[in-house]
Amino acid sequence: MFTSLVSTRELADNLNSPDWVIVDCRFDLTDPSKGERDYKNGHIPGAVYAHQDLHLASPVTEITGRHPLPDPEKFVEDVRNWGINNSSQVVVYDSTNGGMAARLWFLLKYYGHEDVAMLNGNLPQWMAEGRALEKGETRIPRGDFVGQPKSSMVISTADVKAMLGSKEHILIDSRSPERYRGDVEPIDKVAGHIPGAINRFFGNNLDAAGLFKSPETLKAEFMQLLGGIKPEEAVVYCGSGPTSCHNLIAMAYAGLPLARDYAGSWSEWIRDPSNPVEKG
Repeated sequence: MFTSLVSTRELADNLNSPDWVIVDCRFDLTDPSKGERDYKNGHIPGAVYAHQDLHLASPVTEITGRHPLPDPEKFVEDVRNWGINNSSQVVVYDSTNGGMAARLWFLLKYYGHEDVAMLNGNLPQWMAEGRALEKGETRIPRGDFVGQPKSSMVISTADVKAMLGSKEHILIDSRSPERYRGDVEPIDKVAGHIPGAINRFFGNNLDAAGLFKSPETLKAEFMQLLGGIKPEEAVVYCGSGPTSCHNLIAMAYAGLPLARDYAGSWSEWIRDPSNPVEKG
């Protein structure tokens, strides 16, 4: 079974495997309905669709970030509706570099489903190889997935505040360098980063072709980044939660223990004006 990445060839060889479920996670922050429209216009054969706002997050409140973790009962119901069983090999993908699909990868791990992998290169790689697409909406028999969230995999805003200045933990900001520094902020109302956080742009996990770097390269880069801190004592975050999970996939592919996820991320941190902000 595949637990971090799966290649286009491996997916193509298993398109008709009854225990494989493919989930299209395309999403555009500026046009929330675009991903589903694009899915219906052409997707990997047999893929079902997961909407970032409607399926992979719960409604935003005054104290949450832009993509709060989904309600557990609703999420399990959605997973079943996608045809997923506890024995399923799940493959997730999106239309760019995996930043959106990474959220579902993480959520399934969070609910105890290990056999989930991202399509390496995502839809662009699939299409570049001239592989088949199908139109419309795929419906497959309902699954019977059962799972419970593992609370140890995520931390809260209060947890982050408690670890500020700690020598035993490290915060990894997964956004682009210019957003981390606070030079620009195209989405959230406040620019900057959580004090003490270091930057590991999730796009740095990929090579020039849009494929993940080798496990050896990723391991060396993450170990240098951590500077002696244990991987499991690190915490990843981004703007609202999804793209930080890309760094978790990279860690898993490199054979490292996973960092924890600050799911509320920057957009939740800045909800409280008393929380400190750092630039540069």
